[in-house]
Amino acid sequence: MTELSRRSRKIHAGLLKAYGQPTWRNPLPPVDELVSTILSQNTNDPNRDRAFNSLRANFPTWEAVRDAPTSAVIRSIRSAGLANQKGPRIQKVLREITRERGSLDLEFLAGLPLEDARRWLMKFKGVGPKTAAIVLLFSMKKPAFPVDTHIYRVSGRIGLRPKKMTVERAHAHLESLFPPEAYFAMHLNLIRLGREVCHPRKPDCPNCPVRRSCDFEPKTKAAPGSV
Repeated sequence: MTELSRRSRKIHAGLLKAYGQPTWRNPLPPVDELVSTILSQNTNDPNRDRAFNSLRANFPTWEAVRDAPTSAVIRSIRSAGLANQKGPRIQKVLREITRERGSLDLEFLAGLPLEDARRWLMKFKGVGPKTAAIVLLFSMKKPAFPVDTHIYRVSGRIGLRPKKMTVERAHAHLESLFPPEAYFAMHLNLIRLGREVCHPRKPDCPNCPVRRSCDFEPKTKAAPGSV
């Protein structure tokens, strides 16, 4: 085991000790998760959820969203921000899935090898590695590691990835560091660390539960008991 692998597992253990085994909302079906994740781009969770719930309230099925006037979809998701981009993007993805599969059903992805399922999702414009990984991990229980803004920042700061590594490459890199059974907890706990402690401008280093395993050069005096 490499030094980086040992450190990554120590950080995983430290976050579990501090935050416990994280819980996730009830898993969504894959098409629901795909749309929800597209809505989440460049916004926060409450705004995403408001837009998703509005969309579901205004349209009884995803087929109805697909075939609706674009202006109606845009109005429904206004709270997510960038609605003029996200509305047409969602409709285009739904139409392309229908053309490919004959229906809006992504359950077949569960039977594909991970990389085949990832490539299939990512061929649609607006579905990048993070969106694909979220659908695969949370809806299909496949071993994918989504990298969002928080995880990308925190993983570079604490030394889990090379600082100049692109976010696209970070997905495969972080997948290689942890056993698949750790992806779920590590993904959610790194996000929590980024939101509550490892802030973009003023990280709260003294209260970081994994400070002693961190490479962040400007970090301040450690709090007792940090990993």
